[in-house]
Amino acid sequence: MSIDQAIYALANKVRELKPIIETEEATKTAFIIPFISTVLGYDVTDPREVIPEYTADVGIRKGEKVDFAIKSGGDFRFLIECKKIGEPLRLDHANQLVRYFNVTDTEFAILTNGEVYEFYAQLDAANRMDEKPFMTLDLTNIDARIFPHLEMCTKSRFDSETIAASAEQLKYIAEIKKTLSSQFKEPDIDWVKALTARVTNRRMTAQNLETFTKLVTTAQSQFLKDEANRRLQDAQNFDEAKEPYVAVSSPLEDAVQDTPEDDSGIVTTEEEIQAFNIIRAITCAEVSLEDVVLRDAKSYCAILYQDNNRKPIARLWLDRKVPRIVIFDADKNEQAFDLSGVVDIYQHADLIRERCRALRDM
Repeated sequence: MSIDQAIYALANKVRELKPIIETEEATKTAFIIPFISTVLGYDVTDPREVIPEYTADVGIRKGEKVDFAIKSGGDFRFLIECKKIGEPLRLDHANQLVRYFNVTDTEFAILTNGEVYEFYAQLDAANRMDEKPFMTLDLTNIDARIFPHLEMCTKSRFDSETIAASAEQLKYIAEIKKTLSSQFKEPDIDWVKALTARVTNRRMTAQNLETFTKLVTTAQSQFLKDEANRRLQDAQNFDEAKEPYVAVSSPLEDAVQDTPEDDSGIVTTEEEIQAFNIIRAITCAEVSLEDVVLRDAKSYCAILYQDNNRKPIARLWLDRKVPRIVIFDADKNEQAFDLSGVVDIYQHADLIRERCRALRDM
């Protein structure tokens, strides 16, 4: 089972069983142990790999336990602290995890309630667990963009340096997004000054600052609405301008055309980016993530191997009334499938992986 299939299967299980789970132990049994096994790929029956109720003496505290320690040989890979499903995840309620992290040689930790999994590292200071997670998996709101990063945390692909490098990027991107979100809701003085300095030479007196704070708030709100309307209009225009697509079997050379040099009017939508990240998550077991590239065009969105338009993995038509994906097979034919949403791409994961293997071995 691929990691994306394992995650969606576990999410379905959480949705089904959550109402009847009443204790932390039941949460571990129903959700967290399957996560360790099916998602991360560790043998939960092997005490050399997964140690439940791991105990160590930390300073003057004797006999404290962390719920799970995951090891490879003598090296720690993860420490996991568990809470009952539905409980909020707060580090001040997970003191054992923080203390164990700081005195062992582990580099990564997970705090979870079976539904939300927060991944921690030591990016801010060596041998000290960060206060904020670098990655969060929420099974009620799955973000497929993190699948490649989760893949790096699995037993078969674990590499601490790669995870650390990825963790740093993920953490800062998440914090920047939170900052942008807060500034769009309620801009602070520095944000207002930074923006207004680009449009006026006025001195920022208290009165001017109050005026421009209101202007910035209004401008940001209008910008978001305008951008949303623009994307909806673009999608509507594409839908009205296009004729229904009919898939045909054809040689690869005939099926692939060069992307037009003039890219004016091309808009890569959030839906296309989400679909691209899903395809990358599917292909990461077969090819390097860097070899899977999105190249957008006016009439379709191409997913290419090694950014080569003669090596297509798939094409996306997501602006139609019925979205569609075309996957190229090893015999140089197209296979077209209608989608109810981009998540349906996972139903064709085997074909996408088969195509990547063929391209990789060419």
